[in-house]
Amino acid sequence: MLGDVLGEEQGEITGMRVLPSEDGLPAMEASFQGEGTLLDTPAKDMGTYESYVRLDGTLFGDGQGIIMTPDGETVTWHGQGIGHFTDSGGVNWRGAIYYQTAAAKFARLAGTVGVFEFDTDEKGKVTAKVYEWK
Repeated sequence: MLGDVLGEEQGEITGMRVLPSEDGLPAMEASFQGEGTLLDTPAKDMGTYESYVRLDGTLFGDGQGIIMTPDGETVTWHGQGIGHFTDSGGVNWRGAIYYQTAAAKFARLAGTVGVFEFDTDEKGKVTAKVYEWK
């Protein structure tokens, strides 16, 4: 069951590169930056994910990143998901994310599984929302 919203952000893709193909299928790497909130705290997020086209035309993605607050606290994350191309040229991602931090303010994230919606558009803009999975 989905629980509370853990965080939200908006940002943009900051870089892309082509990776060696997997069994002849395309593979890409994308980096992004975003700003928003994590547990109602203002935060900046930077991440990189690799995506692999699967035989059915969907994407499998694996990513990691770091979230930083204005007062210097950090949270790292690792996520995986499935992406679907949109008619307009973007990708809608859905998946799970796991956090790690030593910051007391974010202790609630320890052992929490988040489920995310991460959407990119044809111009490289991104939006994301993460919910607690109870």
